[in-house]
Amino acid sequence: MKRSIVQTVLIAAALLLSASVCVAAESKAAAPAEATGAPKAAEKGAKAKTKPVTPDNPVDINSASKAQLKKIPGIGDAEADKIIAARPYLSKAHLVTRNILSGVHYAQIKDLIIARQK
Repeated sequence: MKRSIVQTVLIAAALLLSASVCVAAESKAAAPAEATGAPKAAEKGAKAKTKPVTPDNPVDINSASKAQLKKIPGIGDAEADKIIAARPYLSKAHLVTRNILSGVHYAQIKDLIIARQK
């Protein structure tokens, strides 16, 4: 009985120690970014200027920049590059027919995109 209590106390102490080490590492990593202040202010300004991607504010796949495309959930650098390279699109469904996105992924984002024609 005493042995299991001692083991439990030692395990708890080890977990607390590892948690404090993780917190200390995170605070050291975040400190340089906070010290400069400039990048954080620039990020806030950039976020304030652009609206989030919603069905009321869809992204035009024929004219959006790479940064705008990456705001769509599940679209990363590779997908954004593929979308840009295969332009123009007659409809947003061409993302599937041209094998840019899978049907499942398209179904998740179809309400967030449009394909305007010039």
